[in-house]
Amino acid sequence: MDARLIAEKSESLRRCVARVRATCPATAGALATDVDAQDIVSLNLTRAVQLAVDIASHLLAGLDVPVPHTMGETFDRLAQAGVIDEDLARRMRAAVGFRNLAVHSYARIDWEIVHALCTSRLDDFATFVAAVAGD
Repeated sequence: MDARLIAEKSESLRRCVARVRATCPATAGALATDVDAQDIVSLNLTRAVQLAVDIASHLLAGLDVPVPHTMGETFDRLAQAGVIDEDLARRMRAAVGFRNLAVHSYARIDWEIVHALCTSRLDDFATFVAAVAGD
């Protein structure tokens, strides 16, 4: 495992989350009408998910676990290896679901759900980074 790579990706992930926190409007209605905020929030959430998957994949390369077939399975494998707990793996899989929707079906994004993610699920990324760092 390349600790420097993990640290760099973790710092990038933290910056993405900070950008979401700083940009997301106070209400879902405000987010639904603010195209600039939508772009900033969705891009940074998507990046945060991708960075978490990258970190997880890098860690898995050094572990004796089955190769994941999907991005979401990456977190299941980390849970199987005892790196993260099952509940965090479930939440991170859900984040991958958002990422897939944002990348492949942007026009169908429900901004109320995105707002809920921004106001109640962003700490999952910090929990993930702490878990993989062994904190």
